[in-house]
Amino acid sequence: MSGYDILLALALVLMLEGLMPFISPQSWRNLFAQILTLQDGQIRFFGLIAILLGLGLFVFLSL
Repeated sequence: MSGYDILLALALVLMLEGLMPFISPQSWRNLFAQILTLQDGQIRFFGLIAILLGLGLFVFLSL
């Protein structure tokens, strides 16, 4: 995996992250309002799940 591949992956992440605020800014705002009501432990749990899913996908695609 080269630096070029990492930059391509980052570009893809940025495009995917930008879809919701571009397509539906009000829904994006509502989602963040709901996230603000979560406790720290709940947010950490979702972060951990995202990290593990990303790591699993990375390992699966690296084989």
